[in-house]
Amino acid sequence: MDDALRTSIEVDLGAHVTRAVPVHGGDVALAYAVDLDDDRRVFAKTHPASPPGFFTTEARSLSWLRAADSVAVPDVLAVSDDPPNHLVLEWVDEGRARPGTERDLGAGLARLHRAGAPAFGRDDRRSTGSRGLPNEPGATWPEFYSENRLLPLARLARDSGALAPATIVDLERVARRLAEFDTGEPPARLHGDLWAGNRLVDVDGHSWLIDPAAHGGHREFDLAMMRLFGGFGAECFAAYAEAYPLEPGWEGRVALHQIAPLVVHAIKFGGGYVGSATAAIAQYA
Repeated sequence: MDDALRTSIEVDLGAHVTRAVPVHGGDVALAYAVDLDDDRRVFAKTHPASPPGFFTTEARSLSWLRAADSVAVPDVLAVSDDPPNHLVLEWVDEGRARPGTERDLGAGLARLHRAGAPAFGRDDRRSTGSRGLPNEPGATWPEFYSENRLLPLARLARDSGALAPATIVDLERVARRLAEFDTGEPPARLHGDLWAGNRLVDVDGHSWLIDPAAHGGHREFDLAMMRLFGGFGAECFAAYAEAYPLEPGWEGRVALHQIAPLVVHAIKFGGGYVGSATAAIAQYA
């Protein structure tokens, strides 16, 4: 940890840093476990070349999810997008899942989604995620998923050559057909990037949500993300279904919601994600 970041944390938290140990903190962030002389340990991260609003957007997302009082979310202790940019969160001591951990998470996610959002997208219009996708507020899910996810991703895939031209045409066709799959539900309060790496389990077996791409969206999106990369137990989905049953036909829409993350991964990593994205798109074209 450099001196500028250390000083900023000390000023923000009103305590001296006694130790800072690097920890895993994501794809590009530099992250630290920071011990303070008032006996606190906090999590701090910085970014060597972040886009505008990078950490304040994450802080707003965390605070918005935390306000739902559903699944635990670390408290934001300090944030700045000015050099040295940084985000400081309460520390979570990681442990292992216990009986009831998955069911508690499923019930908590149902409460989170029920907390709702003012619109599909974000009121502050800030982009989220590594591709900087827009989050313009909209009144309907088809409008949001088309204009803020599928069509921008089609342009990015075309520009990068990540997908075949015929697949991009199919993706644009899917974007025009979304009204056929709309359940008419109001916007849910979404984590927005809910894979297993963004869920921590603490020493008491409680789940915590981190690294969100939070926005108002279709609640099936979070659940589809969870199924895409695995790491969540059947008990989690069962508890969710008991607390907040999904609309009929949800099984046939899972891959529809997975199109966006699959195309993002095809653009970023190529490989098998190209075939998976192509297959998902073909189901709805």
